[in-house]
Amino acid sequence: MFKYAFALGLGLAASAATAETWNMATPYGDSTFHTINIRQFAADVAASTNGALEITVHSAGSLFPHGEIKNAVRSRQIQAGEFFLSTLSNEDLAFGIDSQPFVATSYDDAAKLWAAQKPVITELLAAQGLMPLFSVPWPAQGLYTNGEIANVDGLSGLRFRAYNAALEEFATLAKAAPVQVEAADIAQAFATGQVQAMITSPSTGANSTAWDFVTHYTAIDAWVPKNIVVVNKRAFDGLSAEVQAAVVAAAGAAETRGWEMSAKEAAEKTKVMADNGMIIVQPSAELAAGLKAIGATMLDNWKAGASADALKILADYQAQ
Repeated sequence: MFKYAFALGLGLAASAATAETWNMATPYGDSTFHTINIRQFAADVAASTNGALEITVHSAGSLFPHGEIKNAVRSRQIQAGEFFLSTLSNEDLAFGIDSQPFVATSYDDAAKLWAAQKPVITELLAAQGLMPLFSVPWPAQGLYTNGEIANVDGLSGLRFRAYNAALEEFATLAKAAPVQVEAADIAQAFATGQVQAMITSPSTGANSTAWDFVTHYTAIDAWVPKNIVVVNKRAFDGLSAEVQAAVVAAAGAAETRGWEMSAKEAAEKTKVMADNGMIIVQPSAELAAGLKAIGATMLDNWKAGASADALKILADYQAQ
């Protein structure tokens, strides 16, 4: 053990003499727990490699817009990046199963879904020269409105914030009008009347000071979607074996820490919203039934368009 540790230390010390810097993009601001987690990941890599690899985190879409981050990593404009996993659903529906309503609504179920999803996602990304490092969920998604929504009919006609294809379909089935709005633009979108309601996590709600533009948060716990952090495989392969091992170890720690942060965040940010005057309610039986009916329709539609790999994810998850 001592000889291995000594050899590893020598290897990292030698690597530090030719230190490498990576750029990593995320669309989320510095106060978001995902970004806090990523910055800790970068710090862990720097520390464990004795400075042989430094990762510079560019937050809040400052380097690339959200929709361009994956391709920026793929084309080696940057070495690593974070994005919302289900934004790739247009490539394969396997990427978006975690955004299907009421498939996985708790952290335990989300972990089981990720266990089924990860091998497929890894293979799909590998075909694009990408390698997943870790994935961390958002808290379960809730409904933000002005006034309490008694049933699905209460959403009809509302301009509804959407952040992926699944939420666009959800809004359409609820007879609302979907409007694409990034997290950083939520407050402005509500202020200008561009949107009137949304489904998102307590994290995003609190970080965007939702109490300034809506009165109610309904804890529908619709789904537990994930972000994913990927690296360009050629960039990773260019690292020494010792540095590669350090990156993988730091990524594993970041995934474990990130899931714990998410669970803690859910309770804390819901309390922040309540403390700032928002009314936190549970969905009525009628609303819950209506939302689950929409979810069932969406899952049927998802199955109809899903690849064999995507269907295997769902089957493996449901078999657990």
